[in-house]
Amino acid sequence: VQLQASGGGLVQTGDSLRLSCVASGYNMAYYAIAWFRQAPGKEREGVACISSSHDTTYAESVKGRFTISRDNDKKTFYLQMESLTPGDTAVYYCAAVWSGSTSSIYKSLRQSDFRDWGQGTLVTVSS
Repeated sequence: VQLQASGGGLVQTGDSLRLSCVASGYNMAYYAIAWFRQAPGKEREGVACISSSHDTTYAESVKGRFTISRDNDKKTFYLQMESLTPGDTAVYYCAAVWSGSTSSIYKSLRQSDFRDWGQGTLVTVSS
């Protein structure tokens, strides 16, 4: 599976932004999709994940502000980000892992669980 992330940019504190991740593989409905981010000088961290059954999980730092969603027909996955702060500045990556079913509740925010990765899109939040 090839993934292409887009939608990053420079925004101000409090602004919103929607990231998109377009997949080129088949049967994307069988994949769990996650967003990760890596801030300058920090480790990459899991932000949000959506299972093939549309169940979701979020990092505590973004809970209530970020929403992950998926459109399997378009093979496109989204991360809607609200109330952005400078602490959200990072390169954002989408990632996919085969879950074997369209009704799986499998979710993860661990990098090692994901096989396929997009190239990243930079989000910069100014104060």
